[in-house]
Amino acid sequence: MSEVLPLLARIADAVAVRPVWEAATGYFAGLGFGVVNYGFTRFANERSIGNPEDAVFLTTGDDAYAKRYFSGGLFARTPAFRWAQENTGACTWAWVKEAYDRGELSEAEAAAVRQNAAMGVTAGITVSFPETSSRAKGAMGMIANPGLDHPEVEAIWAAHRQEILAVANMMHLKIVNMPGANRRRPLTQRQREALEWVADGKTMQDVAVLMQVSPAMVEKHLRLARDALDVETTAQAVAKAALLNMIFQKDDGSASAGLFARRVEVQPPVAAR
Repeated sequence: MSEVLPLLARIADAVAVRPVWEAATGYFAGLGFGVVNYGFTRFANERSIGNPEDAVFLTTGDDAYAKRYFSGGLFARTPAFRWAQENTGACTWAWVKEAYDRGELSEAEAAAVRQNAAMGVTAGITVSFPETSSRAKGAMGMIANPGLDHPEVEAIWAAHRQEILAVANMMHLKIVNMPGANRRRPLTQRQREALEWVADGKTMQDVAVLMQVSPAMVEKHLRLARDALDVETTAQAVAKAALLNMIFQKDDGSASAGLFARRVEVQPPVAAR
């Protein structure tokens, strides 16, 4: 564990998603898990993850893998996804093979297992993070490199379980406390400022004076913020922006610059049952 402490400190000190993600996944790659998938939503319900545009999806896989796994919703049909929805903690995927062999998986899950196997995805580890909100859910899947089978993954897990969980949880806690990226369009500095003043209880006239613009311009900023957040009222915009850590943040752009590269587009998935 002492060897992991400097890594945890580096992740804790990071101010953007990219260095957090690269530090954590670099450690996992060193253990034999070159492809790592991560997802987090604050708008989950019993049957779905909510609007995918409000969720975070990160992967170290290439574009072709991301398209197959995320865009078509394959991840939401896997037994590991169901397990992550219903549990908190971590497990290896040995149980998936055993359940498949016994015919205990649903038709959709069995098909997803076969599709994953065709891509060389068989063994791995799933981490389902504890959340303080009933609507929030985060999970991570670590895919074992080709050539690593279930017994070998079990051995890695037995030897490094505490370190893996420490790094995974630190990564998750840092990501969820950074500003969420918006797939429609980002909030501008003036839109964020207007929302912040409204959140402080200021009237439209107050905000106009504080921002040194006309009330009509304040309303324009708020309307564009509502459109960007896909909500109908300013109160909803304030609540959603606060929930996504998009307001009351340091305005240096460093944190929100990190939902990068392979933050993949997905179709709205429905949990396999």
